[in-house]
Amino acid sequence: MNARRVRVTVATLAALALTTMAAACGGSGSPADSGAKSGGAGATQVRLGFFPNITHATALVGVEKGIYAKHLGTAPKTSTFNAGPAAIEAVFSGAIDATYVGPNPAINAWSKSKGQAIKIVAGAASGGVFLVVKPGINSVEDLKGKKIATPQLGNTQDVALRYWLTEKGIKTDTKGGGEVSIVPQENSQTIQTFATGDIDGAWVPEPFASRLIKESGGKVLVDERDLWPNKQFVITHLIVRQAWAKEHPDLLKKLIEAHVEANDVIAKDPAGAAQTANAALQKLTGKALKPEVLDSAFKNITFTNDPIASSLVGSAEHATKVGLLDPVDLNGIYDLKVLNEVLAAKGQQAISDK
Repeated sequence: MNARRVRVTVATLAALALTTMAAACGGSGSPADSGAKSGGAGATQVRLGFFPNITHATALVGVEKGIYAKHLGTAPKTSTFNAGPAAIEAVFSGAIDATYVGPNPAINAWSKSKGQAIKIVAGAASGGVFLVVKPGINSVEDLKGKKIATPQLGNTQDVALRYWLTEKGIKTDTKGGGEVSIVPQENSQTIQTFATGDIDGAWVPEPFASRLIKESGGKVLVDERDLWPNKQFVITHLIVRQAWAKEHPDLLKKLIEAHVEANDVIAKDPAGAAQTANAALQKLTGKALKPEVLDSAFKNITFTNDPIASSLVGSAEHATKVGLLDPVDLNGIYDLKVLNEVLAAKGQQAISDK
């Protein structure tokens, strides 16, 4: 990957503390352990993080169907998080070895550690993000004077909305002012405020977009896939702690083998995988998604081993343009060598880090 200069915001760096990004549909926001074991040189159990969220279905399906346990020889110690910053803090503290997470937390971890803490080793999911609005809103001009929610100031969806509005000539600011008032709030809160009419729309990931449509009569104004080349952009990828990966290259390979198999299972039987993911959500959060929401959300997400590197760089450049990020060199954030070895063994095409 060529060296790139992008920006990392004070706001998003501050979010590396245990602030809420609420990209999940349940859980406590703190690690939920399934058995403890040290991550030191003698460790054989992988400590894996993910969100109880449909965009993390690779992990949900892999754990629920025992795919990780099969490849690793023992079930991973799993920790679930409601927020990317909390997952990154667990990586930094050495509490977990690998985690599924969104693009901005990975950029922040790379920046804060000066490229020493993490590597992106595989993609997981693409797409599944929409601007959902009230029925009377039919154009970007209709958004003037309206309130639109995003999950968190400076997060991936927040940047996408601000950049899109800027490109359309609409002014915003980070305090909720401007021609369109952007209101950062937890996704679970957005479900409520949209229903009560306190906001007019939201730029959110699945399954929240489908819930706004199915439960509160919202409609899609923007499908973010339409804003990217080939309609692809990263929403979830797999990162690992560099120190762990260096100590345990055998476990890293087994983890990625399990990851690839989980995505193969999803690709071969999306409907069955959706039910498996929903069963996992039921166990983790005590509440499964409604069938119509599950079906809609799953169809809107592409599960892929490709981290779509160009979109990560693009997102960071967009954040630069809207004044939310400070310079950081992303060169080296990807290490897809093991992924490509695994794919080659399965007769699948290699993936680029550009």
